[in-house]
Amino acid sequence: MAYPTSPHLASSAPDPVMQPVLAFQQAFFTGLLQLQQMQLQMMTAWQRPFSTASQEVWDVWVAHFGGGVPIDA
Repeated sequence: MAYPTSPHLASSAPDPVMQPVLAFQQAFFTGLLQLQQMQLQMMTAWQRPFSTASQEVWDVWVAHFGGGVPIDA
């Protein structure tokens, strides 16, 4: 998933001394946001099989002890 593009902060800095600092800051925090997004994607991918197994156990329990066929949501 791509992040929305925004105008570069470094090009709009009034002081030329601040341009490298702002460029570094933007690159650093963009990298951190991408890292966090990858971590969340890995976490959700890791949890999907457990969710499926939990749903299967629930369906078996309902069919056995509930006296009927489970209702899929």
